[in-house]
Amino acid sequence: MKINNRNVLITGGASGIGKIMGRIALEKGAKCVIIWDINEKNITTTVEEFAQIGKVKGYRVDVGNNEAIRNAYAIVVEECGDIDILINNAGIITGNKTFDQVDISEIDRTMLINAIAPMYVAREILPDMLLRGVGHICNITSAGGMLGNPRMAVYGASKWAAIGWSDSVRIELQEQKSPVRVTTVTPYYINTGMFNGVKSPIIPILNPENTAKKIIRAVEKNRIFRGIPFGLHFIRFWQFILPIPVFDFFFGKVFGIYHTMDNFVGRK
Repeated sequence: MKINNRNVLITGGASGIGKIMGRIALEKGAKCVIIWDINEKNITTTVEEFAQIGKVKGYRVDVGNNEAIRNAYAIVVEECGDIDILINNAGIITGNKTFDQVDISEIDRTMLINAIAPMYVAREILPDMLLRGVGHICNITSAGGMLGNPRMAVYGASKWAAIGWSDSVRIELQEQKSPVRVTTVTPYYINTGMFNGVKSPIIPILNPENTAKKIIRAVEKNRIFRGIPFGLHFIRFWQFILPIPVFDFFFGKVFGIYHTMDNFVGRK
């Protein structure tokens, strides 16, 4: 779906790649970019900055609260019109503890924001897209949802859930012969501050600007699945082909993926 003259809603849109995608959408002629975020200061700054490019509206919304989503969506439709493109981008990671040390509150919050919140948001907006016969939902998940990784068991679980849900909705819409499309994106670590301290000796940590451009391009081309970098498309293939100990050796030891989170500090 082309961005030009479309209303684009981005969750977590006041920082990181969410903010960059919002800017790119405006540069491509979006009718309005709607930002949902939890950080009021970032929302204000982003709206002021983007107002020089095009129409932008910002709302403080806790995407883990279904009632807040419902109320905010009603206001958005009244003030901006129907949503054509939804980018579920909001996400969190709470630390790099091994699972036996993770607090129950961390499990609840991670699963809520990364796995359940995208469902809440899409469930509110999708019915209107179906009625209009127009819409595209892009779900930003993670490469962490495609293979196990030490010190991010809960985060990985939340992203595995998001990938499974996202692709299942895609197939449902396909079988309904609906023109509404779904794109699932699985990026590697992105250098936005969210994963500060991560060390990746072989696979480069992603540049935020380039990553945002690739995601927007995937939406424009109605891509079903977009792994970033492209090599991530082959993870499932190697998991199928290689015995588990061999897979663990190459991805864990040779590529160093199983130790990427050892020195994680995150965004302060």
